Amino acid sequence: MAVSIPYVRELDFEYGKVAQCSGLIRRVVARNPSPFTFHGTGTYIVGVGEVAVIDPGPLDTDHVEAIKVALKGEEITHLVITHTHMDHSPAAALLKEFCAADTYGFGPHGSGHEDDGVVVEEGGDMDFTPDELVEDRDVIEGAGWTLECVYTPGHTSNHMCYQLREENALFSGDHVMGWSTSVVSPPDGDMASYMSSLEKLLARDDAVYWPTHGPAITSPRAHVQAFIEHRNEREAQIIHQLEQGHGQIESMVPEMYADVDKVLHPAAARSVFAAMNYLVKRGVVACDGEPKLTSEYSLTRH
Repeated sequence: MAVSIPYVRELDFEYGKVAQCSGLIRRVVARNPSPFTFHGTGTYIVGVGEVAVIDPGPLDTDHVEAIKVALKGEEITHLVITHTHMDHSPAAALLKEFCAADTYGFGPHGSGHEDDGVVVEEGGDMDFTPDELVEDRDVIEGAGWTLECVYTPGHTSNHMCYQLREENALFSGDHVMGWSTSVVSPPDGDMASYMSSLEKLLARDDAVYWPTHGPAITSPRAHVQAFIEHRNEREAQIIHQLEQGHGQIESMVPEMYADVDKVLHPAAARSVFAAMNYLVKRGVVACDGEPKLTSEYSLTRH
């Protein structure tokens, strides 16, 4: 029986308008909908008066203007980045022209990868380097709010979640979303790191997640557990495909993702590749040479 993920997809919003999500959290959604961003990037505003902006969004002047309008009479003191994909960090540069806030993040794109010369996937904001580097358990403090850094590599090597201590709420970026699973695309994306990061979140007691795309997740542990089971199920599907004689990822994807729009199959292949890498690292699967998307794979056990 397939794993049932408790997706949440209903989101009441209007592009360019600020919405009050909780006592300390507001959100403005950018008009950049896509199969990978859902309705678009949800930029969060934390605090009142002197605020943090989390994931400023894409390089979109209309979205930046909407953030400015929402914060008329208030001051941005911190620009906080979960990770450096093009739908998350580029607008920080535009907001820095408007305010004197520093940017906070784990590091530039690819900074958390074990190989310093990593070639990252298309879509990385290569121009972004945070003013302030943050690590796991670091604390960012503002006027009436506190963000604790929770390092969660996997979707990207520099992915950082942030817990708003005052509300026991976690800004989960793209690591855990309610509307969809995350794409894990090597080399910067890493399935071993992703699974470890999911286990890390499962051990926490956050009351709610606020992903950068889509609505809040109000049952975080159940959602994370389902994600872990889903990835384990994908591994089992890969092993089944190998048992059936399908040694290349290209031939696996149409069967494994038969219920997914074909336009998403290239991204699905990247996720299968990430899972395959993880299986190779654990000695379950073998291939000749360095694993590649086009490699021939086989089981090391039966």
